Amino acid sequence: MQVDFKALLANIRDGIYFTDFYRRIIYWNAGAERITGFGAEEVIGSLCADNILIHVDEQGRSLCKSHCPLAASMNDAVPREAEVYLHHKLGHRIPVHVRVAPLYDNKGQLIGGAEFFTDIYNQAIMAERLRELECLALLDALTGLPNRHHLLPELTSRFHEKSRFNLDFGLIFVDIDRFKETNDVYGHDVGDLMLKTAANTLKATVRPFDLVGRWGGDEFLCIVRNVDTLLIETTAQRLLAVLNASTVHVNESCIQIGASLGVTMARAGDTNETLIKRADALMYASKQKGRNQITYG
Repeated sequence: MQVDFKALLANIRDGIYFTDFYRRIIYWNAGAERITGFGAEEVIGSLCADNILIHVDEQGRSLCKSHCPLAASMNDAVPREAEVYLHHKLGHRIPVHVRVAPLYDNKGQLIGGAEFFTDIYNQAIMAERLRELECLALLDALTGLPNRHHLLPELTSRFHEKSRFNLDFGLIFVDIDRFKETNDVYGHDVGDLMLKTAANTLKATVRPFDLVGRWGGDEFLCIVRNVDTLLIETTAQRLLAVLNASTVHVNESCIQIGASLGVTMARAGDTNETLIKRADALMYASKQKGRNQITYG
């Protein structure tokens, strides 16, 4: 019995690509097209070092030109796994689990490498959440995120959870930097695209049981459940790093997204109003200190 391996690879939902000895991409399956938005004709023949997918880790470090798991596996013959954020063609970031291994010919000579990557963003959970929110008219029309009419009851629920079960939570207030300037220079369509790109990146970067919503304008709230001070700080650093690695393309221009963040834990005696007001003030402090940074308090 003969197996059509090419057809099999083409129909696997995971992304798969092969490279030659020089890490030039020679195969790109339909799963890779679906996850990244890049068609095979756009990537085959390019080098990993060309940085098309612009893999970054949680600290926002570029992996394609250094720290590349595939290059390391081809060098020492050890398969590797990692969780990284790849660059979608539309500009936002997608978290993926990658598995890499070297490829050899029948004489045992290294001829290239293979990478398999799986979209680990929990689409089923989010799709169900979106259907529920749509029924309640609690979605922001532009970004598809929960709006403030959903965020406020969610905060109230987190306070009840904290009171009954002693489960701590925190709030991250995100404001896109220089958003008005982007609107003024490039127009509102580009501004809207920047908001949608930031929204897609934020919701794909937090955990499935955390909640990201659009508070209004260029402001977003992230309600982070069951965390301590160290974990919420780590979460905020990851959000900013991945936002910084997201871009909006306008003709020949590439606009990098920057943001100012305010981060705080819910305290005894807090209400929705006091918690949001404190996070907002901390975000504004980040603006005053030069933008694109985080202030904790």
